Amino acid sequence: MRVLLLGANGYLGRFVADRLLADPAVQLTALGRGDDADVRFDLATGSPGALTRFLDAVHPGVVVNCAGATRGGARELTRHNTVAVATVCEALRRSGCGARLVQIGCASEYGPSQPGSSTAEDAVPRPGGPYGVSKLAATELVLGSGLDAIVLRVFSPVGPGTPAGSPLGRLAEAMRRAMQSGDGELKLGGLGVQRDFVDVRDVARAVHAASLSAAQGVVNIGTGRSVKLRDAAAVLARVAGYAGTLHELDGPPVMRPGLIGSPRSGEAALEHLATPAPYPDGCGSWQQADVRTARDRLGWRPRINLEESLADIWMEAACRI
Repeated sequence: MRVLLLGANGYLGRFVADRLLADPAVQLTALGRGDDADVRFDLATGSPGALTRFLDAVHPGVVVNCAGATRGGARELTRHNTVAVATVCEALRRSGCGARLVQIGCASEYGPSQPGSSTAEDAVPRPGGPYGVSKLAATELVLGSGLDAIVLRVFSPVGPGTPAGSPLGRLAEAMRRAMQSGDGELKLGGLGVQRDFVDVRDVARAVHAASLSAAQGVVNIGTGRSVKLRDAAAVLARVAGYAGTLHELDGPPVMRPGLIGSPRSGEAALEHLATPAPYPDGCGSWQQADVRTARDRLGWRPRINLEESLADIWMEAACRI
Protein backbone atom coordinates (compact mmCIF):
# COMPACT_ATOMS: atom_id res chain seq x y z
CA MET A 1 0.00 0.00 0.00
CA ARG A 2 1.44 3.36 -1.03
CA VAL A 3 0.78 6.07 1.56
CA LEU A 4 1.47 9.78 1.12
CA LEU A 5 1.92 11.46 4.50
CA LEU A 6 1.47 15.22 4.75
CA GLY A 7 2.97 16.89 7.81
CA ALA A 8 5.31 14.03 8.70
CA ASN A 9 7.55 16.29 10.82
CA GLY A 10 4.82 17.62 13.10
CA TYR A 11 3.97 16.40 16.59
CA LEU A 12 1.40 13.86 15.40
CA GLY A 13 2.99 13.27 12.01
CA ARG A 14 6.25 11.90 13.45
CA PHE A 15 4.43 9.15 15.33
CA VAL A 16 2.12 8.41 12.41
CA ALA A 17 5.19 8.00 10.20
CA ASP A 18 6.77 5.59 12.71
CA ARG A 19 3.57 3.54 12.91
CA LEU A 20 3.16 3.32 9.14
CA LEU A 21 6.82 2.45 8.58
CA ALA A 22 6.43 -0.43 11.04
CA ASP A 23 3.92 -2.00 8.64
CA PRO A 24 5.92 -3.94 6.01
CA ALA A 25 3.01 -3.61 3.59
CA VAL A 26 3.28 0.20 3.56
CA GLN A 27 5.43 2.22 1.15
CA LEU A 28 5.60 5.67 2.69
CA THR A 29 6.34 8.99 1.01
CA ALA A 30 6.53 12.14 3.15
CA LEU A 31 5.55 15.51 1.70
CA GLY A 32 6.22 18.72 3.62
CA ARG A 33 7.91 22.11 3.85
CA GLY A 34 11.11 20.88 5.55
CA ASP A 35 14.35 19.80 3.93
CA ASP A 36 14.00 16.28 5.35
CA ALA A 37 10.72 15.62 3.53
CA ASP A 38 10.87 13.25 0.57
CA VAL A 39 9.17 15.96 -1.47
CA ARG A 40 9.08 19.66 -0.55
CA PHE A 41 5.66 21.22 -0.97
CA ASP A 42 3.83 23.93 0.96
CA LEU A 43 0.12 23.11 1.08
CA ALA A 44 -0.76 26.64 2.18
CA THR A 45 0.73 28.24 -0.94
CA GLY A 46 1.10 25.42 -3.47
CA SER A 47 -1.41 25.01 -6.28
CA PRO A 48 -3.84 22.07 -6.61
CA GLY A 49 -2.47 21.50 -10.10
CA ALA A 50 1.09 20.98 -8.88
CA LEU A 51 -0.10 18.60 -6.17
CA THR A 52 -2.25 16.73 -8.71
CA ARG A 53 0.78 16.10 -10.91
CA PHE A 54 2.64 14.69 -7.93
CA LEU A 55 -0.30 12.45 -6.96
CA ASP A 56 -0.50 11.11 -10.50
CA ALA A 57 3.22 10.34 -10.44
CA VAL A 58 3.29 8.61 -7.02
CA HIS A 59 -0.22 7.12 -7.25
CA PRO A 60 -0.81 6.58 -3.52
CA GLY A 61 -3.67 4.45 -2.26
CA VAL A 62 -3.99 6.57 0.91
CA VAL A 63 -3.22 10.21 1.70
CA VAL A 64 -2.87 11.04 5.40
CA ASN A 65 -3.00 14.73 6.26
CA CYS A 66 -1.34 15.59 9.60
CA ALA A 67 -0.26 19.04 8.39
CA GLY A 68 -1.57 22.26 9.90
CA ALA A 69 -1.00 25.00 12.45
CA THR A 70 -2.15 25.21 16.06
CA ARG A 71 -1.03 28.78 16.78
CA GLY A 72 -1.25 32.12 15.06
CA GLY A 73 -3.86 34.62 14.02
CA ALA A 74 -7.08 33.81 12.20
CA ARG A 75 -5.54 34.43 8.76
CA GLU A 76 -2.56 32.18 9.39
CA LEU A 77 -4.73 29.42 10.85
CA THR A 78 -7.12 29.64 7.93
CA ARG A 79 -4.27 29.44 5.43
CA HIS A 80 -2.62 26.39 7.01
CA ASN A 81 -5.69 24.52 8.25
CA THR A 82 -8.42 25.34 5.73
CA VAL A 83 -6.90 26.56 2.46
CA ALA A 84 -4.33 23.75 2.63
CA VAL A 85 -7.08 21.14 2.97
CA ALA A 86 -8.99 22.71 0.08
CA THR A 87 -5.83 22.24 -2.01
CA VAL A 88 -5.57 18.58 -0.98
CA CYS A 89 -9.24 17.86 -1.75
CA GLU A 90 -9.13 19.59 -5.13
CA ALA A 91 -5.91 17.79 -6.10
CA LEU A 92 -7.40 14.42 -5.14
CA ARG A 93 -10.53 15.15 -7.17
CA ARG A 94 -8.43 16.02 -10.22
CA SER A 95 -6.04 13.10 -9.82
CA GLY A 96 -6.59 9.67 -11.24
CA CYS A 97 -5.03 7.95 -8.22
CA GLY A 98 -8.36 7.44 -6.41
CA ALA A 99 -6.63 7.68 -3.02
CA ARG A 100 -8.46 7.50 0.28
CA LEU A 101 -8.03 10.61 2.47
CA VAL A 102 -7.41 10.39 6.22
CA GLN A 103 -7.75 13.90 7.62
CA ILE A 104 -6.68 14.78 11.18
CA GLY A 105 -9.30 16.94 12.86
CA CYS A 106 -9.48 18.06 16.48
CA ALA A 107 -11.82 18.28 19.46
CA SER A 108 -11.69 22.10 19.28
CA GLU A 109 -14.14 21.79 16.40
CA TYR A 110 -16.83 20.88 18.93
CA GLY A 111 -16.20 23.79 21.27
CA PRO A 112 -17.37 23.76 24.92
CA SER A 113 -19.29 20.73 26.20
CA GLN A 114 -21.70 20.23 29.07
CA PRO A 115 -19.77 19.04 32.15
CA GLY A 116 -20.29 15.33 32.69
CA SER A 117 -21.25 14.67 29.07
CA SER A 118 -19.51 12.65 26.35
CA THR A 119 -19.35 14.31 22.95
CA ALA A 120 -20.40 12.06 20.07
CA GLU A 121 -19.78 12.65 16.38
CA ASP A 122 -23.34 13.87 15.79
CA ALA A 123 -22.94 16.79 18.23
CA VAL A 124 -23.46 20.20 16.64
CA PRO A 125 -19.99 21.83 16.41
CA ARG A 126 -19.68 25.25 18.07
CA PRO A 127 -15.95 26.06 18.04
CA GLY A 128 -14.94 28.71 20.54
CA GLY A 129 -11.95 30.19 18.74
CA PRO A 130 -10.23 30.68 15.37
CA TYR A 131 -8.29 27.43 15.59
CA GLY A 132 -11.44 25.35 16.02
CA VAL A 133 -13.19 27.33 13.29
CA SER A 134 -10.35 26.74 10.83
CA LYS A 135 -10.29 23.00 11.57
CA LEU A 136 -14.08 22.69 11.36
CA ALA A 137 -14.04 24.42 7.96
CA ALA A 138 -11.45 21.86 6.83
CA THR A 139 -13.65 19.00 8.04
CA GLU A 140 -16.63 20.39 6.13
CA LEU A 141 -14.49 20.64 2.98
CA VAL A 142 -13.46 16.99 3.34
CA LEU A 143 -16.99 15.76 4.05
CA GLY A 144 -18.38 17.69 1.09
CA SER A 145 -15.63 16.70 -1.33
CA GLY A 146 -17.18 13.46 -2.55
CA LEU A 147 -13.89 11.67 -1.81
CA ASP A 148 -13.37 8.40 0.01
CA ALA A 149 -12.48 10.17 3.24
CA ILE A 150 -12.48 9.95 7.02
CA VAL A 151 -11.85 12.70 9.57
CA LEU A 152 -10.34 11.67 12.90
CA ARG A 153 -11.30 14.22 15.55
CA VAL A 154 -8.42 13.87 17.99
CA PHE A 155 -9.05 15.08 21.52
CA SER A 156 -6.05 16.16 23.68
CA PRO A 157 -2.90 14.33 22.48
CA VAL A 158 -0.14 13.77 25.04
CA GLY A 159 2.99 11.66 25.45
CA PRO A 160 6.56 11.93 24.19
CA GLY A 161 7.19 15.07 22.18
CA THR A 162 4.33 16.97 23.84
CA PRO A 163 4.76 20.65 22.83
CA ALA A 164 6.16 22.87 25.57
CA GLY A 165 3.29 25.31 24.99
CA SER A 166 0.59 22.75 25.82
CA PRO A 167 -0.90 22.60 29.35
CA LEU A 168 0.94 19.39 30.29
CA GLY A 169 4.11 20.53 28.57
CA ARG A 170 4.05 23.71 30.63
CA LEU A 171 3.38 21.78 33.82
CA ALA A 172 6.39 19.55 33.18
CA GLU A 173 8.63 22.53 32.42
CA ALA A 174 7.41 24.39 35.52
CA MET A 175 8.15 21.33 37.67
CA ARG A 176 11.58 20.94 36.12
CA ARG A 177 12.46 24.53 36.92
CA ALA A 178 11.14 24.21 40.47
CA MET A 179 13.20 21.08 41.09
CA GLN A 180 16.28 22.62 39.52
CA SER A 181 16.02 25.68 41.78
CA GLY A 182 15.03 23.72 44.88
CA ASP A 183 11.68 25.49 45.09
CA GLY A 184 9.29 23.74 47.48
CA GLU A 185 6.14 25.41 46.20
CA LEU A 186 4.70 25.63 42.71
CA LYS A 187 1.80 28.00 42.04
CA LEU A 188 -0.44 26.97 39.16
CA GLY A 189 -3.71 28.26 37.75
CA GLY A 190 -6.50 26.62 35.80
CA LEU A 191 -6.13 23.14 37.28
CA GLY A 192 -9.89 22.59 37.30
CA VAL A 193 -9.97 22.27 33.50
CA GLN A 194 -10.86 18.74 32.39
CA ARG A 195 -9.73 17.20 29.13
CA ASP A 196 -9.75 13.79 27.43
CA PHE A 197 -6.01 13.07 27.14
CA VAL A 198 -5.09 10.44 24.54
CA ASP A 199 -1.53 9.23 23.96
CA VAL A 200 -0.01 10.30 20.64
CA ARG A 201 1.06 6.71 19.93
CA ASP A 202 -2.55 5.58 20.27
CA VAL A 203 -3.51 8.35 17.84
CA ALA A 204 -0.96 6.96 15.37
CA ARG A 205 -2.54 3.52 15.75
CA ALA A 206 -5.93 5.06 14.97
CA VAL A 207 -4.55 6.66 11.81
CA HIS A 208 -3.13 3.32 10.70
CA ALA A 209 -6.48 1.63 11.35
CA ALA A 210 -8.34 4.37 9.46
CA SER A 211 -6.00 3.94 6.50
CA LEU A 212 -6.97 0.28 6.23
CA SER A 213 -10.65 0.79 6.99
CA ALA A 214 -13.56 1.59 4.68
CA ALA A 215 -15.16 3.83 7.34
CA GLN A 216 -16.07 7.35 6.27
CA GLY A 217 -17.24 10.52 8.00
CA VAL A 218 -16.13 11.79 11.42
CA VAL A 219 -14.68 9.50 14.09
CA ASN A 220 -13.64 10.66 17.57
CA ILE A 221 -10.24 9.59 18.88
CA GLY A 222 -9.95 9.86 22.65
CA THR A 223 -10.12 7.72 25.77
CA GLY A 224 -13.71 8.36 26.79
CA ARG A 225 -12.45 9.67 30.14
CA SER A 226 -12.06 13.29 31.18
CA VAL A 227 -9.24 14.08 33.61
CA LYS A 228 -8.73 17.24 35.65
CA LEU A 229 -5.49 19.02 34.99
CA ARG A 230 -5.15 19.08 38.79
CA ASP A 231 -5.07 15.27 38.89
CA ALA A 232 -2.65 15.12 35.96
CA ALA A 233 -0.37 17.55 37.83
CA ALA A 234 -0.44 15.31 40.90
CA VAL A 235 0.51 12.26 38.80
CA LEU A 236 3.26 14.23 37.09
CA ALA A 237 4.64 15.28 40.49
CA ARG A 238 4.66 11.65 41.60
CA VAL A 239 6.48 10.31 38.53
CA ALA A 240 8.92 13.24 38.71
CA GLY A 241 9.60 12.72 42.39
CA TYR A 242 8.68 16.35 43.15
CA ALA A 243 8.06 16.58 46.90
CA GLY A 244 7.00 20.23 46.93
CA THR A 245 3.52 21.67 47.28
CA LEU A 246 1.28 22.37 44.30
CA HIS A 247 -0.52 25.58 45.21
CA GLU A 248 -3.62 26.08 43.10
CA LEU A 249 -4.81 29.50 41.97
CA ASP A 250 -8.37 30.12 40.80
CA GLY A 251 -9.35 30.71 37.19
CA PRO A 252 -8.38 29.24 33.83
CA PRO A 253 -4.80 29.44 32.60
CA VAL A 254 -3.40 32.13 30.41
CA MET A 255 -1.05 30.49 27.90
CA ARG A 256 1.77 32.91 27.14
CA PRO A 257 5.16 31.95 25.71
CA GLY A 258 8.06 32.68 28.02
CA LEU A 259 6.07 32.48 31.25
CA ILE A 260 7.15 29.01 32.26
CA GLY A 261 8.75 28.15 35.57
CA SER A 262 8.60 28.71 39.29
CA PRO A 263 6.91 31.86 40.65
CA ARG A 264 9.75 32.30 43.15
CA SER A 265 12.17 32.64 40.28
CA GLY A 266 9.99 35.41 38.86
CA GLU A 267 8.19 33.28 36.28
CA ALA A 268 4.81 31.57 36.23
CA ALA A 269 3.98 28.23 34.64
CA LEU A 270 0.33 29.11 34.19
CA GLU A 271 -0.06 32.81 34.87
CA HIS A 272 -3.09 33.82 36.97
CA LEU A 273 -4.81 37.14 36.35
CA ALA A 274 -7.54 38.83 38.39
CA THR A 275 -9.81 38.67 35.33
CA PRO A 276 -9.56 35.10 33.99
CA ALA A 277 -8.79 34.76 30.30
CA PRO A 278 -10.76 32.47 27.99
CA TYR A 279 -9.71 28.84 27.72
CA PRO A 280 -6.94 28.81 25.11
CA ASP A 281 -8.35 25.94 23.05
CA GLY A 282 -11.89 27.35 23.02
CA CYS A 283 -13.27 24.20 24.68
CA GLY A 284 -14.38 25.58 28.05
CA SER A 285 -13.86 23.69 31.28
CA TRP A 286 -14.81 20.19 30.10
CA GLN A 287 -14.33 17.82 27.20
CA GLN A 288 -14.79 14.08 26.96
CA ALA A 289 -15.04 11.96 23.83
CA ASP A 290 -17.64 9.35 23.04
CA VAL A 291 -15.34 6.78 21.44
CA ARG A 292 -17.83 4.04 20.54
CA THR A 293 -17.60 4.81 16.82
CA ALA A 294 -13.82 4.29 16.81
CA ARG A 295 -14.30 0.97 18.57
CA ASP A 296 -17.10 -0.23 16.31
CA ARG A 297 -15.91 1.04 12.92
CA LEU A 298 -12.12 1.00 13.28
CA GLY A 299 -11.64 -1.74 15.85
CA TRP A 300 -9.55 0.78 17.81
CA ARG A 301 -9.21 1.27 21.54
CA PRO A 302 -6.64 3.32 23.48
CA ARG A 303 -3.90 1.23 25.10
CA ILE A 304 -1.57 3.66 26.86
CA ASN A 305 -2.69 5.12 30.19
CA LEU A 306 -2.13 8.73 31.24
CA GLU A 307 0.51 7.86 33.83
CA GLU A 308 2.71 6.31 31.14
CA SER A 309 2.18 9.33 28.89
CA LEU A 310 3.12 11.69 31.74
CA ALA A 311 6.19 9.63 32.59
CA ASP A 312 7.38 10.05 29.00
CA ILE A 313 6.69 13.80 29.12
CA TRP A 314 8.66 14.05 32.34
CA MET A 315 11.58 12.01 31.00
CA GLU A 316 12.03 14.53 28.21
CA ALA A 317 11.73 17.48 30.60
CA ALA A 318 14.18 15.88 33.07
CA CYS A 319 16.81 15.64 30.35
CA ARG A 320 16.95 19.45 30.44
CA ILE A 321 17.87 19.58 34.15
